[in-house]
Amino acid sequence: MKTALITGATSGIGKATAIRLAKEGYRLILCGRRIEILDELKSALSAQTEVYTLKFDQRYFDEVKSALTSLPTNWRNIDAVINNAGNAHGLESLEEGRIEDWDAMIDGNVKGILYICKLLIPGLKAQRSGHIVNISSVAARQTYANGVVYCASKRAVDVISEGLRLELTEFGIKITNLQPGLVETDFSKVRFKGDEDRAKTVYQGYEALKPEDIADAIYYCLNAPKNVSISDLTVYPSAQSEPRTVHKVL
Repeated sequence: MKTALITGATSGIGKATAIRLAKEGYRLILCGRRIEILDELKSALSAQTEVYTLKFDQRYFDEVKSALTSLPTNWRNIDAVINNAGNAHGLESLEEGRIEDWDAMIDGNVKGILYICKLLIPGLKAQRSGHIVNISSVAARQTYANGVVYCASKRAVDVISEGLRLELTEFGIKITNLQPGLVETDFSKVRFKGDEDRAKTVYQGYEALKPEDIADAIYYCLNAPKNVSISDLTVYPSAQSEPRTVHKVL
């Protein structure tokens, strides 16, 4: 039975991926900041598979290290790492942007992935197998006004994925960089500081991707034959033609 570690497993793409991989017979290490939600998900999935939960904020290396090194011996052989946790804060110009928002995005979207990978790569190399899936964004493909720092953080994810591929392919480790377009999750609610009415407008007039669509894409990549590595995958809703253009019917 394969084991998958999923960050940001408490909602959205992470939660949907946990549900999909449980269905496919993976053991799960579910990571997040909200232990009560992790426990609820563990309870819901335990009838299908074995589940272990880890509470930490990946912006802080000491928390990440403490959590990952606490894994029992029988949970340390990890086959798939899904680096899903991340965030977007604010939609202002660079001039008007808040430093605390920048820190949250850079620490969560960039440094968090680095921390996870730094700590798990030795085990993957030792077993000479594994698969790291990094969730980037179409924002890495085209910068848009008022999203400079978010776009930069997701471009960094692309670069990290490319670098990991260069460093780890010889050890039998696959790297997938997945760029979703608009997915209807709590993403916009977080970006707009809890303003639900404003967040809803992002997804009106067209059918956005669902978290389950990205979970399907992740499983597709993980389930590829041994000789096949999906290096980069971009997934748009059918109404979105590029990061800044969505064809809406209002």
